[in-house]
Amino acid sequence: MAFLIDDSRPIFVQIAERIEDDIIEGVLPEESQVLSTNQFAAFYQINPATAAKGVNMLVDDGILYKKRGIGMFVAEGARAKVIEKRKEQFFEEFVVTMVREAKKLGITAEQLTDMIRKGDNA
Repeated sequence: MAFLIDDSRPIFVQIAERIEDDIIEGVLPEESQVLSTNQFAAFYQINPATAAKGVNMLVDDGILYKKRGIGMFVAEGARAKVIEKRKEQFFEEFVVTMVREAKKLGITAEQLTDMIRKGDNA
């Protein structure tokens, strides 16, 4: 689990995103157990409460669930939920921003499509 803490964003968000990445990539399949908050805290040398906050975000989103006395597990359907969430974020953060900038620069939809194709072949 190669992961560097980015000081520009909250650590608990980065922990949640790292777990989501592992779910998307199949490193953490559905129904598999994830590290405990204490294990995350030790691994990243952070406060256990910070790690718990990131894990609890995913519990609130229905991505993880707790088995009392055993630990946290990846929920059934978690991968599809994470992918859908990330697609929505991608649209808002990148596509909407790109289209607005393209309009400012007078780039047509056709030109923008050509640029995307060119970037895909780069």
